[in-house]
Amino acid sequence: MIRYIEFADKLSGYFGKAFAWLIIMMTFGMSFEVFMRYFLNKPTPWALDVSFIMYGTLFMMGGAYTLSRGGHVRGDFIYRLWKVQTQAKVDLVLYVLFFFPGVLALIFAGWKYAARSWSYAEVSINSPAGVPIYQFKTIIVVAGILLLFQGLAQVFRCILCIREGYWRRAAEDVMETEDLLIKQAAEKAAQGQ
Repeated sequence: MIRYIEFADKLSGYFGKAFAWLIIMMTFGMSFEVFMRYFLNKPTPWALDVSFIMYGTLFMMGGAYTLSRGGHVRGDFIYRLWKVQTQAKVDLVLYVLFFFPGVLALIFAGWKYAARSWSYAEVSINSPAGVPIYQFKTIIVVAGILLLFQGLAQVFRCILCIREGYWRRAAEDVMETEDLLIKQAAEKAAQGQ
């Protein structure tokens, strides 16, 4: 189980970090559009569609990474007060009852949408540029499969937590700027004493 958890975390991390670069591309794309529209008075017909496609892709492909790092929103005002074994038992039941059926529905519905879109080379109807979107509908299926892999790893985490009494967390790979600054300040304060 531990090897699978590590594999799924690495896989989710790889895809999450690779697709995070879309933020940079979106920034340049929107900056280009702003320059063309407001400085040259020649708006592009494709920029808005491409930004939607990139944002949707980023959102979908980052889901498994966010799940692996415990970053999804949860209402834990009661949950956090429970023992970790109780948390794991509740999580396990919720994964089986809600997560897996939802992810499987995402994969199967996404497959249907993607196949239909590929069959007639679908393009966006939102702009005169006719930006092709059929290849991006495949992202729905890929993201669902990644979520399925990561969800299984989360189930294994729950089982191990029930047995061992503590949560196995994913390796820290990124840190919030505020947390990094607090850590650096604490290290400087420790060195100064």
